[in-house]
Amino acid sequence: MSPHDATLARFGAALPHGAAPPEVTASDPAEVARRFAVYRNNVSFSLCAALRTRFPVIARLVGAEFFAALARDFIAAHPPQSPVLHEWGAAFPDSLDACAPLAAFSYMGDVARIEWARGLAFHAADAAPIAPARLTGADPARLRLALHPSVILLPLASPAVAIWAINQPGAEAGPVHSGPETALILRDRAFDVPVRAIAPAEAALIAALGRGETLLQAAAHAPELDPTALLVALMQAGALCERAGP
Repeated sequence: MSPHDATLARFGAALPHGAAPPEVTASDPAEVARRFAVYRNNVSFSLCAALRTRFPVIARLVGAEFFAALARDFIAAHPPQSPVLHEWGAAFPDSLDACAPLAAFSYMGDVARIEWARGLAFHAADAAPIAPARLTGADPARLRLALHPSVILLPLASPAVAIWAINQPGAEAGPVHSGPETALILRDRAFDVPVRAIAPAEAALIAALGRGETLLQAAAHAPELDPTALLVALMQAGALCERAGP
């Protein structure tokens, strides 16, 4: 490790709760601790704000004060490893699962998983959606489709999609059923990232397409499902692409 890298490592290690490293100086040495504390507070405030932006529904559900405490604990345990902050926060849902005060609210981690997945979908690579004409007259026994890189199937142990939905701006409260859900998350043609709870049969068909199975093989995983409406919805969203190769 170069001297510069070593200095950065000591500085980063001291930021959560340590004393200022020896490389930090000031014209008045008595000012070092105070100035380092100001810098630490600014970093903590910025990271808390970034986490709140990435997980707005969690912040709404737990309240500002409790979220700030959650964020401080998370920052100390999982500091960013990259200056690209949208890559930071993957461990936050698991940290909510392990948070004792939230034990009675087991859906919190799943709601956070939805919010994290939406960020992944928004920043996913681009891919050209398949042209509808390519499907005209196609043999379902030979047709293989690819899913857009933004498509995420997210199995959840709780009704987190419903909870997430009623906590969106302007949404009206409604009944929330009990039981698990599977979320379909993708980035559509308008660069919106909708979240939809889908039936097990729909999830099975989409997963099979993602594995490269033909349309006929994928449909066999959900014999009770007419796949037409689902395929049309995916195509309209730009979520189906042409698969390269055989």
